[in-house]
Amino acid sequence: MLLRTFIPSIAFAIVGVGAMFATDEINANDAIAGDDTSRPNILVIMCDDLGYADVGFNGSTDIQTPNLDALAKAGTVCTSGYVAHPFCGPSRMGMMSGRYPHQFGAPFNLPNSGQGADAYVEHGIDPDEVLISTVLQRSGYFTAAVGKWHMGIQSSFHPNHRGFEEYYGFLGGGHKYFPQQFQGVYERQKARGIQHINEYVRPLEHNGRPVEETEYVTDGLSREAVRIIHDAAADDRPFFMFLAYNAPHTPLEAKPEDMAPFAHIDDENRRTYAGMVFAVDRGVGQIANALAETSQLNDTLIVFLSDNGGKTSAGADNGPLREGKGSTYEGGYRVPMFFHWPGVVKAGQTYPHPITALDFYPTFAALADASIPEGKVLDGKDVWSSLIDGDNPRPDEMIYAMRHRQGFSDVGARRGPWKITRTFRSPWKLFNLEQDISESRDLIQQYPDVAAAMIEQTKQWSSTHPRPLWFDNRKAEAEWTRLEMPRHDETFAFERSGQPAGQP
Repeated sequence: MLLRTFIPSIAFAIVGVGAMFATDEINANDAIAGDDTSRPNILVIMCDDLGYADVGFNGSTDIQTPNLDALAKAGTVCTSGYVAHPFCGPSRMGMMSGRYPHQFGAPFNLPNSGQGADAYVEHGIDPDEVLISTVLQRSGYFTAAVGKWHMGIQSSFHPNHRGFEEYYGFLGGGHKYFPQQFQGVYERQKARGIQHINEYVRPLEHNGRPVEETEYVTDGLSREAVRIIHDAAADDRPFFMFLAYNAPHTPLEAKPEDMAPFAHIDDENRRTYAGMVFAVDRGVGQIANALAETSQLNDTLIVFLSDNGGKTSAGADNGPLREGKGSTYEGGYRVPMFFHWPGVVKAGQTYPHPITALDFYPTFAALADASIPEGKVLDGKDVWSSLIDGDNPRPDEMIYAMRHRQGFSDVGARRGPWKITRTFRSPWKLFNLEQDISESRDLIQQYPDVAAAMIEQTKQWSSTHPRPLWFDNRKAEAEWTRLEMPRHDETFAFERSGQPAGQP
């Protein structure tokens, strides 16, 4: 086995951050030229199930995230940042492919290996979908992924076969955090001859080879990201790194010293969750230091976000948004997000217009002067000039969310300030998000024509979706067939009264 040894943490002094960011400005036009001296490094940092209100730059009062806040303050905070789905796997597949996962049969999470749905282990993100990692790799970028993958565990779906030269992490949908806990469980199950061992306890891997992780997993992922940044500094190529923390996704496991600053939080779940977020923030500080120490900070675009909304039953807070993970209300797929690139992305700016992780693909490709394959379908758009200028890149375009349930589907769609939502077979609702971010005042009686047009457009989008290639459990697949899903005619039936026609 390859042993991952301990690398001491680098203290990220907030006083020093301002000095780091006060370096010579980069000319925005030079930054998107086609040669490797001007093309930016691109670092995407993704948290897992992080609540909208659980970072300081979005107003958290009980969880401190000083390192993230420093980067956000020196960059642009996107207050209307969205992902493609309110669950982990489909959201990641959407970001990496630039397409809604529904469009290629992936609206469900890949289930946990070892939980009774092992036939689905053969599935993963469509090999015909060229990922942004491959596009950047072909254009001359050094590419690396660290952390949670959740897009397939077989060879054809492996990060090393999907555009990433370097990979350290775990392929499933989650993992336990303390090696002294999960390693023993794995060894015992392996000794018993269990074929499909729960992915939460399997060894982490480095480029397909199992490794013996020695640190709390969040710290281990930060360590590897720092290592890769140092490796990239010695490479002539710009780098693209996808750093996907599994924190603060369950299981709720934090180091006692990370929970100590949050002794004022009475709720145990919330206190543990806070400690997990604190560990991520510490790692982001180490990463920012590594970029500064290697003289790469000014040449690096950092994008931070969560893969979906926070899980409120596991300590998250999505306020002022409604509901959370899994929901098509805003709390399910509107996430904390910022862009940071000294001298290029405006410092101290709040960007209020809708932007989605689907936009990353064409935006990154343009910044990298990379060629998108002919015929490649994209659901996002290059939003770079709009982000820099503060303009709305899609004043008349829709952003969608859909979650399938037993016999029906939850739907959310936004166009400009307007948002339509239907959940749990309730009547359609219409909200003005610019006036009502909490989706508490239904305006469908006042503006039925607005709702009707958006519902029809969302129906047309939904009609293009193929049957899911997998389901998150066996029962869901049986119910899909028995109930003749997706039953879009029922989902999108609407009368001007605001009540859905043909209630199932």
